[in-house]
Amino acid sequence: MEKVVIIGAGPAGISAALYTVRGNMDPLVIHTGIGALEKAENIENYYGLERPLSGQELFDTGIAQAKALGVRILEAQVLGISGFDTFTVKTTAGDIETESVILATGGKRAAPAIPGIREYEGRGVSYCAVCDAFFYRGREVAVLGNSDFALHEAEELKNVTPSVTIYTNGEKPEFSREHSIAVNTMRIQSIEGEQTVSGLRMETDVSVQEEGEQKVSFYPADGIFVALGTAGSTEIARQMGAELTEKGNIKVNENMETTIPGLFAAGDCTGGLLQIAKAVYEGSVAGIHAGKYVRRRNAGKS
Repeated sequence: MEKVVIIGAGPAGISAALYTVRGNMDPLVIHTGIGALEKAENIENYYGLERPLSGQELFDTGIAQAKALGVRILEAQVLGISGFDTFTVKTTAGDIETESVILATGGKRAAPAIPGIREYEGRGVSYCAVCDAFFYRGREVAVLGNSDFALHEAEELKNVTPSVTIYTNGEKPEFSREHSIAVNTMRIQSIEGEQTVSGLRMETDVSVQEEGEQKVSFYPADGIFVALGTAGSTEIARQMGAELTEKGNIKVNENMETTIPGLFAAGDCTGGLLQIAKAVYEGSVAGIHAGKYVRRRNAGKS
């Protein structure tokens, strides 16, 4: 079993890794790539830079620094985390057992630009299959996404209803394994309903329509679960039952610990100043206190 698993390899994740490895915790970092740093063309407002660095350069330097200290790094997509006293991190590379977890994959995502999606949040639109699947047992549900995260959410929903369809919104499916879930690759025109969601209005390919055929199609759905890209820190925390702030960020104390013992968070996912310096600070705090948590836990067993 791992002692500390860190999800994310940006400034917060790598900072956490540096402090946990120096604390003899032998951390494992799991990531899927550069993330928000990719958008930074020139970084000048950070200590120790003789010249501006691109986000990619800073990311690569951080990874190299961590590896030089012996940090293990796994490129895989995290699909979800279960457990309480200890945790099971579900990834595309297999399940990983760990005593503690640090979430450091950046801030919460904006909702996709689909008309109706924000209007029906909490009235049929959900961002957490584990949280809300129970309310849709035996009903027609849709999952928005085209990756393994969407497939994972669809399979969670299959436990309560046989009627599950993944809608990729025109994107090519990028599932890493075979599955039996229905997939619709048409573009979504809007989400419709009255008091609650009733379904998705789809665009059709005009080039293959018969003369007089409708240009849009309506697909009924009682619930729509958004699972775009990979599972972010906020999505994972919500699935696990960790408390969020009013602004939708992960709620942490001064030790960067969430409301679930052993689960820590750092960086943009906790809100506040969205800067590298803040992410590095929070990563170091999370790394130090994750190590203390593991040592206290194991001391109590001896």
